[in-house]
Amino acid sequence: MKVTMVMLSSIDGKTTQGNNKNVYVWSSKEDQEHFFSLIKKHNLIIMGRATYEASKSVIKLEKDKLRIVLTHSPKKYFNQFVKDQLEFTNESPKELLKRLSLLGYKQILLVGGSTINGLFLKQNLVDEFYLTIEPKIFGSGKNIVEGQLLDKCLQLISIKKLNKAGTLLLKYKINK
Repeated sequence: MKVTMVMLSSIDGKTTQGNNKNVYVWSSKEDQEHFFSLIKKHNLIIMGRATYEASKSVIKLEKDKLRIVLTHSPKKYFNQFVKDQLEFTNESPKELLKRLSLLGYKQILLVGGSTINGLFLKQNLVDEFYLTIEPKIFGSGKNIVEGQLLDKCLQLISIKKLNKAGTLLLKYKINK
């Protein structure tokens, strides 16, 4: 199963502006277009609870597109479950991928956040990584990965300048 991770970051590596989890406030129009084009191309999207909470107001549930939220407390979200569209689980990444593979899924878009990214990277489950770097410095905020000690080598596949301000889209292959 191919897992593609996608993240947005400031130049100083922050995925949030301090405690503000709303990335749509500071991400460029071009990054948002890229992100939503990836969402459109994938029929399976995985995120963590905090990412879900921060973005649920913009999530548009669709038939033939399953979103899975990893959380320690899936029962807490029982009333938000939508069959074949929005699922909540506390499975480990490996257990989840095994189950999804048996259901016929071949590609996953991993949209974070930092804890989920760390879990998937630690278990060598990520194949490629899209990183948009916005020309901003925040000083504090969440990192791309939290909670794991990692030593991952990546190979740069492509670099694209998205706008005049200097927003960069990087695509990496994760060496396993």
